[in-house]
Amino acid sequence: MSLPSSDLVPPMQAADYQQKIKQVFAEVGKVVVGQQYMVGRLLIGLCTGGHILLEGVPGLAKTLTISTLSKVLHLHFQRVQFTPDLLPSDLVGTMIYNQNQSVFEVKKGPIFANLVLADEVNRSPAKVQSALLEAMQEKQVTIGETTYPLDLPFLVLATQNPVEQEGTYPLPEAQVDRFMMKVHVDYLKKADELEVMRRMANMSYVGEVNPILTKEDIFGIRSMINQVQISETLEKYIIELVFATRKPAEYDLAEFAQYVQFGVSPRASIALHRAAKAVAFFDDRDYVLPEDIKDVAGDVLNHRILLNYEAEADGIRTQDLIEAILRKVPIS
Repeated sequence: MSLPSSDLVPPMQAADYQQKIKQVFAEVGKVVVGQQYMVGRLLIGLCTGGHILLEGVPGLAKTLTISTLSKVLHLHFQRVQFTPDLLPSDLVGTMIYNQNQSVFEVKKGPIFANLVLADEVNRSPAKVQSALLEAMQEKQVTIGETTYPLDLPFLVLATQNPVEQEGTYPLPEAQVDRFMMKVHVDYLKKADELEVMRRMANMSYVGEVNPILTKEDIFGIRSMINQVQISETLEKYIIELVFATRKPAEYDLAEFAQYVQFGVSPRASIALHRAAKAVAFFDDRDYVLPEDIKDVAGDVLNHRILLNYEAEADGIRTQDLIEAILRKVPIS
């Protein structure tokens, strides 16, 4: 008896997936100019099961990048504009009454997608933020008395404007900690902005992309990343970095000790471990280097360190502490 044709197809190899990831960057680049760093961080989150918080001023193509990436990855995408009058039911769904059949039916909300863009997440009150963060953590939503699992892969990409804070509801530290990385999106370089201007000045321009990866590919990449080797020395290095945020004085960082109110949580060490392996895999390696950990340390740690008011008064930034830790903490 002959095997089904699907069984005759050889499994994808690491090199095939790595080539496809490079094609994803190229495909997104057809529409989005100069944001490869942001695209890379979004892919790390998607391929390791971590959610991403994007922070940047308006107009830096955060929404466009995410929507374009969803097309390239062939995933269901939903955008939710967070506003002060948004309700939890507007996000997760609710029960509605069907008069024709005299029964209540479930109307699922936009959270039932693979990529969910929570635009200006700090615009909505705590109840809505909690509904979103519960879905992020549990990968499921309860409507009425029934719990519905979310379709996997499930990734929340939240944005917030760092400039305008009036009338906002800042995310509490415990909720921000659920994001794997907080990525600061900066202005484009001159050449990139010139290219953007030329493209968008053409009112007939339509950016079209082709799907490169499927859901199965994403889970295959996750499996490959899981097999990337990280030495015990580098695992201990991650732990030292984490503990240096909690007790700077013990790591020859006494000048920062007075400014740290709380260091990072254990989620930080998990996120560093996963993200470093993803960076190694994207760089065509099956082993982690110290540079991979340092590459993601800023985005993984920056939103988890809580500095006191004294630090703000003295102009000490979280980034200053992270840079000092990366300089001081040795790899033993």
